[in-house]
Amino acid sequence: MEVVAKKIDNANVNVEAKIANSDIEKRVEKIAKQAAKQMKIDGFRPGKAPVAIVKKRLGDRLVQDAEAEALREVLNTASKELDLDADKIIGEPSFTKFERGEEAIEVELKLSLRPEIEIGDISDIVPEVKVPEVTDEEIQTRIKELAEAQAPFESIEEDRGLEEGDLAVFDFEGFLNGEPFEGGKAENFELRIGSGQFIPGFEEQMKGMKKGEEKTINVTFPEDYGNKDLAGKEVEFKLKLHDIKTKQPVEINDDLAKKLLGDEEGTLEKLEKEVKTQIESEKMTKLYNEELKPKLVEALIEKFEFDLPESVVEQEVDMALRTKVQQMSEEELTELRENEEKVQALRDELRGDAAKSVKATFIVDALAKKEGIEVSDQEMMQTIYYEAMMMGQDPQQTFEYYQKQNLLPAIKMAMIEDRVLSKLLNDKNEKNKDQEENTEKEEA
Repeated sequence: MEVVAKKIDNANVNVEAKIANSDIEKRVEKIAKQAAKQMKIDGFRPGKAPVAIVKKRLGDRLVQDAEAEALREVLNTASKELDLDADKIIGEPSFTKFERGEEAIEVELKLSLRPEIEIGDISDIVPEVKVPEVTDEEIQTRIKELAEAQAPFESIEEDRGLEEGDLAVFDFEGFLNGEPFEGGKAENFELRIGSGQFIPGFEEQMKGMKKGEEKTINVTFPEDYGNKDLAGKEVEFKLKLHDIKTKQPVEINDDLAKKLLGDEEGTLEKLEKEVKTQIESEKMTKLYNEELKPKLVEALIEKFEFDLPESVVEQEVDMALRTKVQQMSEEELTELRENEEKVQALRDELRGDAAKSVKATFIVDALAKKEGIEVSDQEMMQTIYYEAMMMGQDPQQTFEYYQKQNLLPAIKMAMIEDRVLSKLLNDKNEKNKDQEENTEKEEA
């Protein structure tokens, strides 16, 4: 066996090898003898079947196992030649050549290595964090919203029609081509007019109805409606309005504060402070996610220079290409299938951002190790479950989908990145606060 291993750069290795056919034959013989000791073949005592019969029974599987064993030896030899630890190699080898000749198999493959990144003091590139200002007007607006959310609905006494914001209590039954359809009927249903809860046109046509009034309306289900039998179809709904309710005003005082804070000692002043803290936190989260974190990632990418594993970059390009393809029209897809050059041009177009993404991932990984930041499988699962429930999806099905699509490592990495970037920004924020406090003390 001839093996030549050469480092292309600090993240990529090229390996060339020749595996003699006689070497493969010897390995086949050895594997067949080992298998003969374990196999049970009719007419022979356990472990006593002739090797020739075992070879005939297993056939090509023996050759495949022998070639796989030889390739493992190629990789071990290459690793020893270049003094590579197993944990430095990432992903699977990428084969650029595997040709079976009359005398030998010629192999060329590439190995990807984990970049070594020295993380020093990076405080100079972490963006300045300024706590967002919260105005009195924002605080009072939020408290009014909270008060309105607590306000009860009560039936109106005046004789008027249904208006935007009212709560309608009514019966309805839907008909498709004159026949009732499943799920299209309810009694004493409560619907906030203007909420957009029902299909387009339904709530609009209810406006103006009075208590006790009956009405027939026509609406069309959206083309992308979940029920295919109804998607894009025009249907008729028969309605009967029983009651109209409106929200009653709630006085903003200490009693409301007690209720909202869940504290018998609660006051309006305490509520205002709590609301201010909440709005400040929301603004800070928005500032972090929309401005500071992207800015910090760009700064990290610019600061560190190192070689990237080509195979990992290509995998990132593959993912970006799949996303791009999903957004294309059928006409664009047809053109892409028929033009290999166009596919390559698109890959080249995506490679720059893909390389940046890979680079950022390795930097964040190095920072996480330095800062001792980890995300457990349990934490990841809890996050997936929580977000699925918030979106009205089945948590278990969502988790299983991510698992089947092999997206769990990416989700965990995203969580780690979020924690790393947040810690760097929080540390900068705390440092600035300490400096401001010290300055104030000195001035005093």
